[in-house]
Formats: sequence, C-alpha cells, structure tokens
Amino acid sequence: MENGDQNGGESMMKNGIDNTVERDVMEFDVVIVGAGPAGLSAACRLMQQANAASHELSVCVVEKGSEVGAHILSGAIFEPRALDELFPDWAERGAPLDTPAVRDEVYLLKDAQKAQKLPHALVPRSMRNTGGGVTRYVASAGNLCRWLAEQAETLGVDVFPGFAAQHTLIEDGRVVGIVTGDMGVAADGTPKDGHMPGMELRARYTLFAEGSRGHLGKELIEQFSLDAGRDPQHYGLGLKELWEVPAEQHEPGLVLHGAGWPLSGDTHGGWFLYHADNRQVVVGLIVDLSYRNPWVSPFDEFQRMKHHPVLSQHLQGGKRLAYGARALTKGGMNCLPKMTFPGGLLLGCDAGTLNFAKIKGLHTAMKSGMVAAESVFEALAAGDEGGRELTEFTAKWEASWAWAELKASASFGPAIHRYGTVLGGAYNFVNQLIGNRLPNVHDTSTDYGTLKPAAAFTPIDYPKPDGKLSFDKPSSVFLSNTNHEENQPCHLHLADPELPVRDNLPEYAEPAQRYCPAGVYEIVEDSDGKPQFQINFQNCVHCKTCDIKDPAQNITWVAPEGGGGPNYPNM
Repeated sequence: MENGDQNGGESMMKNGIDNTVERDVMEFDVVIVGAGPAGLSAACRLMQQANAASHELSVCVVEKGSEVGAHILSGAIFEPRALDELFPDWAERGAPLDTPAVRDEVYLLKDAQKAQKLPHALVPRSMRNTGGGVTRYVASAGNLCRWLAEQAETLGVDVFPGFAAQHTLIEDGRVVGIVTGDMGVAADGTPKDGHMPGMELRARYTLFAEGSRGHLGKELIEQFSLDAGRDPQHYGLGLKELWEVPAEQHEPGLVLHGAGWPLSGDTHGGWFLYHADNRQVVVGLIVDLSYRNPWVSPFDEFQRMKHHPVLSQHLQGGKRLAYGARALTKGGMNCLPKMTFPGGLLLGCDAGTLNFAKIKGLHTAMKSGMVAAESVFEALAAGDEGGRELTEFTAKWEASWAWAELKASASFGPAIHRYGTVLGGAYNFVNQLIGNRLPNVHDTSTDYGTLKPAAAFTPIDYPKPDGKLSFDKPSSVFLSNTNHEENQPCHLHLADPELPVRDNLPEYAEPAQRYCPAGVYEIVEDSDGKPQFQINFQNCVHCKTCDIKDPAQNITWVAPEGGGGPNYPNM
C-alpha cells in the first residue's frame, strides 16, 4: 500500500472505529457499560439523587447479554451491606434474598476419600458466613441483578440489554462515550440482511462495569496507564453448576467451603457448595490462574472433585440443571488500578474490587458503583459539563468501608500464591488474628507468565465422566444455553495465527485445549495430517480465561454481537 493510501486508511479508522459508517447518535448525561451489580447500583444511586433534588438526569445502561442477568455468574453468598444502604427497604421491595446462611462448614480435602473438617475457631474470620450479627444469604447474583434492573427502570434509567459496547469513544484525550457493536455482520465482514451499524452513545461521563477482564476496561488500563505502580492483576477461573436434589438431602442455608484435593502442588484454589431454596444446590470450584502445570484442566478438576464423599453426599440422586464458568479478578488492593481517567470511571470487577479473603465481591462492587454515582452526581449538579477526571472519587472510595475491607485483606491472595494453601492460610489466620499487622505480601508475577514447559510435568489422566456426578464439556456447554450466530466474525482474535501450533504446541502442549472450560480451542489435523489450531467460538461462555492465561498473550477476547453468549438461569 502506498503511504498516501495507508494514511487515508488510518483516517478512516480511529480507535478501531470505522469513521466512514453513518451511525445513529444518542446523548446521555451518564452511560454505564454493564448491567452487573456495580453498574446497576451506580444507575440506581444516580437517579435516587437526581429525583430527590428534582434534577433532570439521563442515565443509560448497556448490557451485552440477551437479558439482564444472562451473563452474571457468581457463587454466591451475599452480604447485604451495600444493598442496605442503596435500598433499606429491599425486603419489602421483593429482593430475591430468601435463604439466609444458617450453618457454615470448612474442609481440607486430603485425597479422593479423606477430609479434615476445620474447627470453627481455626477458620479465618473473613471466611465465616454465619454469626457476628450479620445475616448473609445464599443468592443468585443473576436474579439479584434482574431485580436491580427493575428498580433502576422504575427510577427512570434506560436499560438496553442485547447491546454490546464494542469501542470506547476517546476525543482529545478524554472518554466521551462508547460505540455499540454492529448487528448482522457475516463472518467475512460483509453486511447480512438486516445489518444495523452500531450506535454512538455519548455521555458527559461513562462508567465501565463490564465485570472481570472487561475488554474495554483492559484497553482503558493500557491507554491511561492505570496500573502504573501496581502489582500485576491476578485472576481465578470459577466453574459452577446448579443442581436439584432430593428433598431429604436438602438443607436450605447450609454453606460449605474447602480447599485441597484435587488441586495439588502449586495449583491453588478452593471449592464451595451452597444449599439454596427450592431443593437447589450450587457447587463450584475456583482455580487460581497462576498455576504452572500446562496439563491442568480446571474443568476436569471440577468434575472429579464432585466425587469426593464430602461433596457427593449432597449431589447423589440429584439432577444437574445449569453450568457456567467465569473469570474473577482476585488480586485485591495491591493490584487495584487507578479507577479514574478523563471522562469516566472503572468499577467493580472491571477494576478488581472483589474481597478474595471473604470470597465475596458483590457487595464491594455495588459500593464502588454507589460511590461513583455520588461523585458523578455531585459534579453534574454543580454544573460540570463532563469530560474531566473525577479525582474526588478516589478520596470518597478510599474513605469507604469497601476500601477498608480491601486494605485489611491485601495480603490474602499473595500469601497463598507465595506460600501455598496451608502455609499461606496459616499466615492469613495469624494476620487476621492480630489485626492485619504482618507485613504486606506482594506477588509480582503474572498469571500468564507462570506456565512451565509441558515436558517438566507428567500429563494428567483425568477419569472419564460417569454422567451422574461428572460430565463432559459439550453437555455442560449445552446447559449454559450458550448461543452465537455461526455466520459472524470470530470474537477471539489471534495476534499471530501461527503461534499456537508453532510455539505453544511444542512448548506447552497448547494449554488452551485445557484451560478453556467450554471446548472452544482444539488442535485438529488437516488433510495432510498436520496440526491446526481450531477455534469453536460458538461454544464461548465469555469466561475470558484465554485472554488471561495464554502464555504468549496472543488471544484477545472482544465482545461478539450483542445478545450472544450464555443465558444463565438462576445463576
């Protein structure tokens, strides 16, 4: 291409946006990306303040899922502290919190049969879910978000599900809104029947609450160097199933947590099993993505884990109803990026506000959204035209109880990474016992940089699923209700298409085949018997693990066409 042509091409594309396409433009005071707990709490708090002050305010929430809650996946034991502040009358409003946690047990699984139940006195205070004058609830995070969306709409918020925020609008060094993804584009990039270009949603302030490893949040962190001086962010992969069990096995409000088997060596993580209402039990495993052994398959670890007697007694005779997987941002305060930049804020798991010491993030995500709303409204009510950096948010956030939680638990994850589950757990127990006065522990490694060559490990021979307690990936993806229009561009981008076979296969036995919990990535042979890297993007449950764990950082996850992906019920 001649230089003139190249420069012309660059002028047509800016920040990945094709400027030659005519797009509808909608203007709001505030645009919020993501209808999760942080985004919806921000929307509700904004309109509460506006309505109380008779201040006209336009607030829009865009959500890539087909409906609010479709892409929401969390344990979840819910601590209602933020909700008490947002809607003190939440019970009268019908919030879906019907099952208080009433009994709490923690186990260390020693092998496939044996386990040690930890005495209550030895369980770190942050992991206790009963007592202490606080009622916590076994909850569906998806249903909670559906309820929050109803409250937001009643207050006057526009909520648009099925619209994926594809690009950030940046002008003169500040964020001025987002562009939603085009609808009706074929795999080769050409328009199909019913093609509709994405819209520009412009705002005085834009709040990003996409959840863990949001693709726009990732770009903003890089664009504005928001992680400068912070430890590298750390992630876990959470896998979860929803079961219906016989009535005689059901104990609403029973909460079990544990660690140990089947994870071993430097592969850390923990499991959970909660008894919800309506004879339902949720079970899951969180695998830290800092593991070194490229033969590890988090999905298969989860499946064999359910055969341990401590867990199987709760599931036997039951029926699996749903499956899902999602990355979670677990680095804590040491890894938390700067959350402000000109024209916007980074909130919730998009930034990393989860308190991993509690294994809870809904309440802190909600609080981040509420603090953001208070900062934004204060500015707009004072006549702010938007676009500046809301530095006052930082002071408000660091004065909040959510920040205090993160500060107190700053060493929790790093201690386990550096010292292991047992010694790291002991460090955390002692640290909490003496009021968090031990030196802060840091982990400056990257999750993708920890993988070692496959030759250094023995391949793991996972047992075949029995179809009763353990299952394969295809049947699991089916239960996630995942759907993507096949004739659309692949949303999993390879910087170098040859790298998986050329580099990752000989060095790491191409770990994408195993770290992906949905069977998206495969090594197949072509007609000449040569290995090929195949991407089954239709299976993608939007967990983002590939974007995090690929050792070459060759895979970039971007939002597919709006409405695609999983459709989680009651998760």
